Amino acid sequence: MSAARPLTTLRTFAAIAALPLLLTACGYGSESTDSGKQTEVAADAKKLSVDEVKIGYFPNLTHATALVGIQEGLLQKELGGTTIKASTFNAGPSEIEALNSESLDIGWIGPSPAINGYTKAAGKNLRIISGSASGGVKLVVNPEKIKSLKDVKGKKIATPQLGNTQDVAFLNWISDQGWKVDAESGKGDVSVVRTDNKITPDAYKSGSIDGAWVPEPTASKLVAEGAKVLLDEGDLWPDKKFVITNIIVRQDFLKEHPDVVEAVLRGSVKTNEWINANPDKAKASANKALEELSGKALPAEVLDPAWKSIAFLDDPLAATLDTEAEHAVKAGLLEEPDLKGIYDLTTLNKVLKAEGKDEVDDAGLGVK
Repeated sequence: MSAARPLTTLRTFAAIAALPLLLTACGYGSESTDSGKQTEVAADAKKLSVDEVKIGYFPNLTHATALVGIQEGLLQKELGGTTIKASTFNAGPSEIEALNSESLDIGWIGPSPAINGYTKAAGKNLRIISGSASGGVKLVVNPEKIKSLKDVKGKKIATPQLGNTQDVAFLNWISDQGWKVDAESGKGDVSVVRTDNKITPDAYKSGSIDGAWVPEPTASKLVAEGAKVLLDEGDLWPDKKFVITNIIVRQDFLKEHPDVVEAVLRGSVKTNEWINANPDKAKASANKALEELSGKALPAEVLDPAWKSIAFLDDPLAATLDTEAEHAVKAGLLEEPDLKGIYDLTTLNKVLKAEGKDEVDDAGLGVK
């Protein structure tokens, strides 16, 4: 467990998100879309303290708790007459901005944007209130060019975005090999090529990259194109678990509508339980949701291996988020942050206890 660190200001890591946030503020759009998923509410269902809760998530398998929970009505069941307004996002900074502008109440999001959003606002805008998923990140490579881990040196490897969760993890792994790379430019003993996940498979096919450190389902899409899994990031973590998706909430919403937050978390916990008890049905449900959102379902050759590599859980794995922040500091992308207070797991532990499940720990980073 890592101790909380002294508060200082963000440097490069803040700049990473600055442009997307600026564009959003200037009216160029938040890179979010209405999911189009209408929740069905019984006529006699009792509303909670608000008529509607605004929920955000990514159209991504690592956000399957939200995909399945909405698709199967498991979240809506717990909310009663309070309806869900769902929005999907393609970038973490966009979701954080939606949270800041109060166009979002609760969201599923990765660790790096959660850390960045919390520190940029000096701990005043969000809380992590639950975990959702672990794993689902792999280093996949062209087997004709890279046959072992040592062969990665001198090659061109893609990550999704400068300073994003996978980028930080790859930079840390490079450092552990004793190799040198300039974090911002990506130049050095390995060429780190920041490439949108949507473009990465085409970049691989064209030969402009030799591999990628990416989340699912992009990793399995590359494997379907002939790439080979060289390393599963889970193998680098204790118990092979590390946070890939959290649930966050606006602090004022948590304070003003604790009943709604509790209902969403109860729905999330029950959704994860249903996913783990019915993996094939859950996989099909998530894929159906993706098809409705994107117009195209994932083929079995991509869906099946991707789904197997993701674990759905309620534990936010707080110690691993703290470690991920340390990796960003080590890479020179983040000034030493104070993450004390980023978690409030009180409501989650209340729900878990009521469901007869073990409570979870905030690694010393919870609210005072």
